Amino acid sequence: MRRALPALPAVLVPLVGIALLATAGCGIRATTVPVDVGPAPSRVSCDTPAQPGGQSGVPGFPATVELVCGSQLVGVERIVPMPEKPEKGTVRDPVVQAAQALLEALERTPSAEERDAGFTTGVPAGLTAGAPKPGDPAGTVRLSRKPEDLPPVALSQIVCTLAGSETVSAGPGPVVLGGPDADPPRAWECTDAVRSRPESVPTLGEIVRPTATATATATATATATASPTG
Repeated sequence: MRRALPALPAVLVPLVGIALLATAGCGIRATTVPVDVGPAPSRVSCDTPAQPGGQSGVPGFPATVELVCGSQLVGVERIVPMPEKPEKGTVRDPVVQAAQALLEALERTPSAEERDAGFTTGVPAGLTAGAPKPGDPAGTVRLSRKPEDLPPVALSQIVCTLAGSETVSAGPGPVVLGGPDADPPRAWECTDAVRSRPESVPTLGEIVRPTATATATATATATATASPTG
């Protein structure tokens, strides 16, 4: 005959159950569950690659083209080719020609090597540089769009590139830009704040009023142009 096991007191039954659960829990191994947090944040080098020389037979000039890299403006040294000859009858202004060449360099998609280093550009295609209007101060560049209507990053690139060009700017300081309308041009300045935060609107200078000398020169030029030749 089997001997009956002694009955446990009612008070001990819950304690035995808890002990059994604890013992069973000690035998469970923790598993590592992979958590997909996406790729690790990449860091762009912003190393300016060596630029090849100008195209054979194509005149150009050295310039620093301001591109966007790491949310900042970084200058890239280039040999910028001059644009094609202007149409017959138009004024050949070396400042406007250089500004047009720099705009085309800014509009151009960065090379594969530059893109790998993190360089981009925000200057829209089709933007052109025009001659100053009568009464504009010397060195004024009239854009085909009002500077205020351009995206802030694009305007920052243009201002800093033109301001740093010895061909366009007479020296360190603001660059005078205007739009295609009759509004007077403004002086735009490339500051450290603009270079570090190109998404902000560049420092807007005062409206540049035409001087008496500029007005007289423009009037004389217009009169000479309108006079018939024998």
